[in-house]
Amino acid sequence: MKRERLPSRPLPPAPGIPAKPYSFEVHGVRIQDDYAWLKAENWKEVLKNPAALDSSIRQCLEQENAYTAAAFAGTEDFQARLVAEMRARIKEDDSSVPEPDGPFAYFTRYREGGQHPLVCRQPRDGGVETIMLDGDRESGGHAFFDLGGADHSPNHRLLAWGSDVKGSEYFTIRIRDLETGKDLSDAVPHTSGGVVWLNDSSGFYYVELDENHRPVRVRRHLIGTDPAGDEAIYEEEDPGFFVKLGVTQSDAFVLIEASDHETSEVWLLDRSDAAAKPRLVEARTPQLQYDVEHHGDSLIILTNADGAEDFKIVTAPVTAPGRASWKDLVPYRPGIMILSVVALARYLVRLERENASPRIVLREIATGREETIAFDEEAYSLGFTPGYEFDTDVIRYHYSSLTTPNEVTDYNLRTGERTLRKRQEVPSGHNPADYVTRRLFATAPDGEQVPISILHRREIALDGSAPCLLYGYGSYGMSMPASFRTSILSLVDRGFVYAIAHIRGGTEKGWRWYLDGKREKKPNTFKDFIASGEALAQAGYTSRGRIVAHGGSAGGMLMGAVANMAPDLFAGIIAEVPFVDVLNTMLDAELPLTPPEWPEWGNPAADEAAFRTILSYSPYDNVTPQAYPAILSLAGLTDPRVTYWEPAKWVARLRATMTGGGPILLKLNMDAGHGGASGRFDRLEEVALAYAFAIKCIEGFQA
Repeated sequence: MKRERLPSRPLPPAPGIPAKPYSFEVHGVRIQDDYAWLKAENWKEVLKNPAALDSSIRQCLEQENAYTAAAFAGTEDFQARLVAEMRARIKEDDSSVPEPDGPFAYFTRYREGGQHPLVCRQPRDGGVETIMLDGDRESGGHAFFDLGGADHSPNHRLLAWGSDVKGSEYFTIRIRDLETGKDLSDAVPHTSGGVVWLNDSSGFYYVELDENHRPVRVRRHLIGTDPAGDEAIYEEEDPGFFVKLGVTQSDAFVLIEASDHETSEVWLLDRSDAAAKPRLVEARTPQLQYDVEHHGDSLIILTNADGAEDFKIVTAPVTAPGRASWKDLVPYRPGIMILSVVALARYLVRLERENASPRIVLREIATGREETIAFDEEAYSLGFTPGYEFDTDVIRYHYSSLTTPNEVTDYNLRTGERTLRKRQEVPSGHNPADYVTRRLFATAPDGEQVPISILHRREIALDGSAPCLLYGYGSYGMSMPASFRTSILSLVDRGFVYAIAHIRGGTEKGWRWYLDGKREKKPNTFKDFIASGEALAQAGYTSRGRIVAHGGSAGGMLMGAVANMAPDLFAGIIAEVPFVDVLNTMLDAELPLTPPEWPEWGNPAADEAAFRTILSYSPYDNVTPQAYPAILSLAGLTDPRVTYWEPAKWVARLRATMTGGGPILLKLNMDAGHGGASGRFDRLEEVALAYAFAIKCIEGFQA
């Protein structure tokens, strides 16, 4: 293992963000928010044009960046070595396994040294590739570039591709003629980035974002026409519902899906009819969720109807798709959560999870015969892609674990034959036998058993001396897979234990695991994470005060909460794009994500109980006079999801309130949004900064 100490220099004085007294009252409670002024009045304009940011706010943010740079002074060479180390584990000219579709097979690859993907195809059975879109070339001249969708037309002559050059997630869609390599005059702005083509390739559907950055409108664009005249096919009137597009594997239907975090509604569009009107499957009913697939005369529907908390699969006639016609195909089984289902010509393929372990179940439609793909490691990640085609006997699954690099395997549903198509290469070398993956369970205060996935070098002593990076998220029902991550090896090889706490708010243990970590039960998420840290210490993997906690977005909110609740457990906190100003954000219905977030957190304006729950844990509102661990907050100026002022306000209040500890650092990317730096190697610089911070937390910052 590599042992090295980082240079330590005295920290300069922290910049002082001025407090400007401001308060307001909600449900009879006076809320003091002296840093509210950091939210620019023209924030919507700033998302589209960062140069429009008020100069006094910009000055504060730039001072924060300068202070953070000073805090890491002397570590530049170490960070550069980390970047080189992590980059050496990346196969620079890597490519995906080609996916067949008609006469071609489509794939993406990178060139040596390239930051952005190349979207390519080749003849189905192999041959000379064609680069349809060169991400490196398209990114030229832009400080930020994000490729949204890149969707080829059914006739294989056109490519619709979306790009965002601000980090604000407003994508412009362009159409490339694949014969000439030139873009047509069509340019569709303010979209979510992807399209669904009409079957005759005459046009496509896309989702338009409104002035509040919400995906609310589906339009149909016909090639060669002015996008300003694109017909609106569907418009969502409820600001709490977002809209997205999908397509059935059969290619028969475009799916318009409107949903919040607990209710959904699906409309069908005949993909072969350029004048099709949407047809409703089942009207939205509070708490009812469903997804739709298609097979022959039937719809295949994944749903939580009739109390199926972990979901079941039903069928319904295409001609009568409503709930009155739904008949069980795969019944509800408590504790076994069905995550997704795809219908192929002769098979149904579903992904399900039980007690944090995933498996793929293959069902022959004609006979009902089933078989399962699963693995024996204690903790692993598993998923599948059905590909582009419907009439096929082959699916592709992806497997990895914290120690095992990703493997891509084609599975023949008819013969059971498995063909390994790709094993992730680690050019600098990786021996899985040098590492150990374990699954530990922490006991939460209410007795629940919280799974923890663990990775460490085989030779470390489990005597509490090792530092630990503990990652958590715990929101929106998202599970955190125990998958292979090359970057984390840079810490593990330096003696760190890496752990993922599968806390409530995710769905690792079923839908109930999610319900027990949302709204009035949200504090369970924080208690689970703290219990996970304590369990790791009790088991000898680390010790209290040698844990660096890490989370982003809603996981950044988790970071802020546990910093308030158990500061002495942690040596440091890494909070990426942290959702820490929960109360103010949930009270502001004008912000892009607020109305759709109310089912997750509660509506504090309309519901006093929700207000008091959020007020009880909102990280910004619960900063108290106590010693805090060192904190590094990473954010982006044009982030429409977690707006820049949330971490800026949090950092300001922490510094003004805390009685010791720290330092409190903010690094704000002035050219990016929620996802941070857009290039694959530029992103490594942010990771290196976070890892350098983790090591400095263990060694101790010099005051």
